[in-house]
Formats: sequence, structure tokens, C-alpha cells
Amino acid sequence: MKKGPVIAIDGPGGVGKTTVSKRVAEALGFRYINTGAMYRALALAAKESWVDLTSDVLLQEFCAGMDLRYDVDTGRVEVDGTDYTDRLRTEQAGELASKVSVKKSVREYLVAYQRRLGEEGRVVMEGRDIGTVVFPDADVKIFLDALHEVRAERRHLELVEKGHAPSNAVGSDLAGRDRRDSEREVSPLKTADDAVRIDTSSADIDGVVGMVLKAVDERLGRGDNRS
Repeated sequence: MKKGPVIAIDGPGGVGKTTVSKRVAEALGFRYINTGAMYRALALAAKESWVDLTSDVLLQEFCAGMDLRYDVDTGRVEVDGTDYTDRLRTEQAGELASKVSVKKSVREYLVAYQRRLGEEGRVVMEGRDIGTVVFPDADVKIFLDALHEVRAERRHLELVEKGHAPSNAVGSDLAGRDRRDSEREVSPLKTADDAVRIDTSSADIDGVVGMVLKAVDERLGRGDNRS
């Protein structure tokens, strides 16, 4: 049971969720929680522990014995004492996370953990099932989306900026992850019925942040969200 305002920001990859969520949290004076970072860290740790990522049973055993720690103040993520933060934005981490996130055992473990982190409220939580599963009673629900080609181009530029070689597979990889996220049986990616849907295809970051803050003010009442 949450004790204060929760802002849920969901959407597929390449829509600007992380940048927008961080800036919204900063503007509100709220804590920012990136749930995707947890899936990526868990996936990397499981792979390095030689866990069969296709086995829900083995992943359940791994989660049961795992010590995952997400630092809300810094955003750093550790699993069994190993800090995975600096490796979370790689394509490998994203691809592995997309595969383990379809497993019921992984989602149950992380959803419970995320609820504990956010139950004090005054948080902006970013993910793919925050408004539908993690906090279906979130005070404000936002779903960011964009045209596939726009998202693919943004992801391509992001990889180039990080020094990775350009890849023609970015679009197909993104489509594959979209398919796994939306078709999984447990906590599929979808828009909550009461979410404010924002298309970021032709909007800049400032514009999207402004639209989200406007929705927050309308849902919570101006001033309440910043108190």
C-alpha cells in the first residue's frame, strides 16, 4: 500500500522514458526509480552465473538466493555484491532483460521489490508495467509512445553516441523486443485504461516533460505534487 504520490511512466524502448522520467522527478522533487535497470542487472547476473535463461524453474531458484539492491538516490544496481550499473545500457543487457522479463518467476520477484521501493510514495517510477501491475493505483499514469522508425533512429543514435558500431539490426531488434514485451503472458506491455497517452514522435524532450507535468498537475492538483 503506497503512502504518497506515485507517478507511473510506461512505454516501449526508444520513446525517451528515462530522460523524461528523470526530469519529471527532478521538477517535482520526487525520487526516480528505473525498473528496467533491475531487469537488466538480474539478467546479466543470471547469465554470468550460468543460469539457463529459458528455464522459469532455474530463474526462480536464482531469484530466491539473489541479493539485489537498487540505490534510489544514485540509481546504481548491485546483484550479490557486484555493481552492474555501468553495463546496463548495452544492447546485450537490453536483449537479455527482454528475454528473462517474460518469465513469471522474474516478474514476481521484481514486482514485489519495486512495490517495496515505491510504497513510501513521492516517486516517479519508469518501466513497462508500472501503471498496470506494479502500481495499478498510481496517482498519475503516463504511457509514452512513438512511431517505430522514430524509436529505431533514436536507439541507433544512442548507440553511436556511446561509441558502438552502427547496426542495421537496430530496428528488427527493437521490433523483437516489442513483440516479446506485448505478447508475454505475465504483465504484458499495454496502456492502462486511465493512463495519459503521449506520442513523442515529433515532440522534443522539453515538450514531453511539459505535457507530463501538466498531467500531474491536473491529476494531483497544482501544488499537491510538490509538497
